[in-house]
Amino acid sequence: MNSKLIEVDQLAQMIDHTFLKAYAQEKDLQKLCDEAKANHFKMVAINSVPVAFCHQILKNTDIHVGAAISFPLGQTTIATKVFEAKNAIEAGADEIDYVLNIGKLKDHQLDYIEDEMRQMVQVCHNAQVLIKVIFENCYLSNEDKINACHIAKEIKPDFVKTSTGFGSAGATVADVKLMKQEVGSEVKVKAAGGIKTLADAKAMIDAGAQRIGTSHGVAIINELKKERKGD
Repeated sequence: MNSKLIEVDQLAQMIDHTFLKAYAQEKDLQKLCDEAKANHFKMVAINSVPVAFCHQILKNTDIHVGAAISFPLGQTTIATKVFEAKNAIEAGADEIDYVLNIGKLKDHQLDYIEDEMRQMVQVCHNAQVLIKVIFENCYLSNEDKINACHIAKEIKPDFVKTSTGFGSAGATVADVKLMKQEVGSEVKVKAAGGIKTLADAKAMIDAGAQRIGTSHGVAIINELKKERKGD
């Protein structure tokens, strides 16, 4: 997609509107859902506990509720990740974003990464729920990223994702391009982490991202509305 031609609702439908803070209260989550409805965002991205709360608010809309699993470190067992995903789906999650085991990937224990991804994808796809695999690229070599992409290309999660937003750095254009190149048309790419402006979002889209994870979605959409008025 050419970001220069993108319409307001097209961009909104690429945004996962995010509030993943430890101190999230119901008033914050209500605001998140209200903003998602007002801007027609694709999804609200939250931790597991508030899934049921947000599902109730959004149940009569087409806005998805996305649960972050093993977030933000990825350092829980496969069985724990599977249980957490099932639990979130039962509570009303339409999408799952899970953090893969970064240490295992860096140790080249690729059979482990494959097993983890296969189990998580199976749980989600059996429930007709979208699944995104978070790499946390700031800690990975290009070889690590490519290895994870090749596993994803075989197992076919819906998306591979750059970052949690809680690591030492977030999404980069170079990483989005690399990931898209390696997964091809089999899997989509989500860019997340540090995307704060319309220019940031457009750069990620032009690099191949088909979803944008950000807590700055309202500001980004308002920037695009202002830009469109000036055209």
